[in-house]
Amino acid sequence: MSKKLRYSLIGATAVVVLVLTCIFAFSSCGTNNIIKIASRDATNYDLNLIYNDDTKSLYGTANVDYINTSDDTLNEVFFHLYPNAFREGATYKPVSEQRWSDAYINGDSFGSITVKNVKVNNKDVNFSVGGKDQDILVVPLSSALYSNSRTTISFDFDVIIPNVKHRFGYTDSAVNLGNFYPIACVYENGAFDTSPYSYNGDPFYSDIANYNVDLTISNDFVVASTGELKDKSTDGDKTTYSYKALAVRDFAMSVSKNFSVKTEKVDGVEIQYYYHSDSQPDTSLQTAVKAVSTFNDLFGKYPYKTLNVVETSFVHGGMEFPNIVFISDDLSSYEEYTNVIVHEIAHQWWYGVVGDNQNKDGYIDEGLAEYSCILFYENNPEYQISRQEILGNDLKSYILFSEIYGDLFENFDTSMDRELTQYNTEPEYTYMAYVKSVLMFDNLRQLIGDSNFAKGLKTFYKDNQMQFATRDTLTIAFESASDMPLKSFFDSWIDGEIVIVGN
Repeated sequence: MSKKLRYSLIGATAVVVLVLTCIFAFSSCGTNNIIKIASRDATNYDLNLIYNDDTKSLYGTANVDYINTSDDTLNEVFFHLYPNAFREGATYKPVSEQRWSDAYINGDSFGSITVKNVKVNNKDVNFSVGGKDQDILVVPLSSALYSNSRTTISFDFDVIIPNVKHRFGYTDSAVNLGNFYPIACVYENGAFDTSPYSYNGDPFYSDIANYNVDLTISNDFVVASTGELKDKSTDGDKTTYSYKALAVRDFAMSVSKNFSVKTEKVDGVEIQYYYHSDSQPDTSLQTAVKAVSTFNDLFGKYPYKTLNVVETSFVHGGMEFPNIVFISDDLSSYEEYTNVIVHEIAHQWWYGVVGDNQNKDGYIDEGLAEYSCILFYENNPEYQISRQEILGNDLKSYILFSEIYGDLFENFDTSMDRELTQYNTEPEYTYMAYVKSVLMFDNLRQLIGDSNFAKGLKTFYKDNQMQFATRDTLTIAFESASDMPLKSFFDSWIDGEIVIVGN
């Protein structure tokens, strides 16, 4: 996610202009093979959705062919119910108090998800819903699920969509359907990860999976979605869109009666730009095309056939999902809008193909997406934005933030791998995951040299495709590329031991 970095701190406004992106191509394995291999041992979601615009609600049925990829035997499966973070009285709210009025422009509005008729292998089960915000669905299995075995879990669900400028919510511009359906929790270290929603960062962590999704909606809507459109049929005033997505981390949509669409192909990828108020749509589409082309050259091939860029209402700068990115229609300048397009597209490499636990390792995908913007501008000088300018702004901003925050908090924590709920404020998370991470990657680049840095990013992308990257795999990739010991380098930055000062 790209955030608008404007926060009033002790009467001063810290404005952070962040741009950056990563580098390089990968290996002899073709992109189609990468997806085929990853999709074989993945959970399959079949979703049938009906959208009602009058009630701003969604009815869905789900059939989940769940695979146990762990070494343990499972007796139950947990699912996240993210829309329940938007309930009235939620403990972990989706928007901070400071941004509440920006997000809820028409006053408080609430959303929810209700699950019913849960079955395992076509037999009813006594499921339960827990968590502080009723945000975890627990499905008991009818029999033990051994390693590499599958079971079928089905259920119905009703979704109420709130009136909020968010990844999940509706405005006059569009209806954003991000993180709207029950999705299986990641199982690791003997337990399901049930981390709650947070207004800090992107509180999501999900395995690669396959999706077949049917959406029925009135004919006057235009639909942007994850995956490839496989079929479209009209019956009266309703149209059903059928999408297929293999080896993606989740599934998202944005629908609107206001969208216009422009399309262009680059490197075999169909890029579609959905917009409603952008006065420079051709330029925006070209930025998206250049971003995909640049990152294909620098990091490795984007392995999917489609990428949708959507101008929509969002309280932050933008949001990434597989094959689709949301770009806020409320950014302060077109230069900022352009930068968010680049940042969110970079996330297709860092978060999409190379995943991480965004609940605690956001410095990996956000830091690399931000640094990828720097690399984009270096390789596209027509934008007239320099690495020196960006890094100079970041350094000054970080130092100012540290001075002010250090006065506010006696034990100012500058570690970068905390749980999202452990950050005191939204600005604190932003400066650690975005700004400090950018400074870390540029310091690494200076330490090992441009060529090794580029090679390290290629290696990191190649070795972690369709997997979860960690601090250790990040270290290994750059050690391999540079033939230098780098554990202490990454540890000192991530653990907060580094003290950053100006020249």
